[in-house]
Amino acid sequence: MLLAVLIAWAVTSGGGKGGSHDDSKAPGSSPAGSITPGPSGSGPAISEQPGGGGESDGSGGSDGDEDGSSGGGSAGTGGSSGSSDANGGGQDTGSGSASGSSAGSASGSGARAARQVSAGSSLPDCAPGPIRLTLKTELSYAPDKKPKFRLFATNTSSTACKADFGPKSAVFTVTEAGGDDDEVWSSKDCPRKPAPVLLEVPAGTTVVHTVEWDRTRSAPKCATPPPGKAKPGTYLVEVKAPGEPVQRASFVLAKD
Repeated sequence: MLLAVLIAWAVTSGGGKGGSHDDSKAPGSSPAGSITPGPSGSGPAISEQPGGGGESDGSGGSDGDEDGSSGGGSAGTGGSSGSSDANGGGQDTGSGSASGSSAGSASGSGARAARQVSAGSSLPDCAPGPIRLTLKTELSYAPDKKPKFRLFATNTSSTACKADFGPKSAVFTVTEAGGDDDEVWSSKDCPRKPAPVLLEVPAGTTVVHTVEWDRTRSAPKCATPPPGKAKPGTYLVEVKAPGEPVQRASFVLAKD
């Protein structure tokens, strides 16, 4: 009997290790002994901070960094410098040889200055048929320039020969263009060296013979020519050689 009374007293007085009970707390408000994880997300986990540093977005870096050098490069050097002549017509230049298309128009190959040979040379005389002549001059000459007339001779045969390009054989004549085509100068009127000028024309080769005119007038048989030099204007030059068609070209003596 006494034992039962003691047990009842112990229960009602909160004895043991249970501790006191706070009646002010709502039922179930005490912390739970464990936490149950909630449902996991379906997307991938984020492993880096948003907008991770160092990533390129195609803008080329920070603002104001470009100096324009990416599109610069060195200036081009293309373009011909001095390759085109002043006359603009493809006429050959230089006194001793022809180059480029002007020589090619005469023979299809480069031309070279003709070599003079003696009258006793063993080379045979050139026959008219295999020799092709072409006359060239510049389109315009400044007041301080002497006109130069270039006679290209192409030997179409397989044998080298010699031809007379002297002033009385290959005759150059200058006339004024228009009107009566008055003769101004001729190489046969009063040549300083009337002797033949024998030039070698190798087989399958083009050579060039150049005649320079000092703009003075001439008269047949060394008669006294009209005074003064040729005036500015347009002129025609032609060359006649035995057995060859007459070759002609035009040029201008420019004003001051």
